Amino acid sequence: MPQVTIYTTGWCPYCQAAKALLTKKGVAFEEIDVDGNRELRQEMTAKAGGRTSVPQIFIGGRHVGGSDDLHALDARGELDPLLKAA
Repeated sequence: MPQVTIYTTGWCPYCQAAKALLTKKGVAFEEIDVDGNRELRQEMTAKAGGRTSVPQIFIGGRHVGGSDDLHALDARGELDPLLKAA
């Protein structure tokens, strides 16, 4: 299973929704809390092509976007194959 990384803040409901979906699918993920950490937020923004909102989700090094993007991948049946790719 590819590494999953999610940049979050503690108060973000979209972060909670994305983490809940990943947890429901049994996916282990690395969570990086960018709240109040300018360097981590800049790192996230650079990796996410300029996107500054949270969450920003990466699967196997591929930027998949935010919570809505993650849920859309799931709705189209594209998330599970992506999570299983080596």
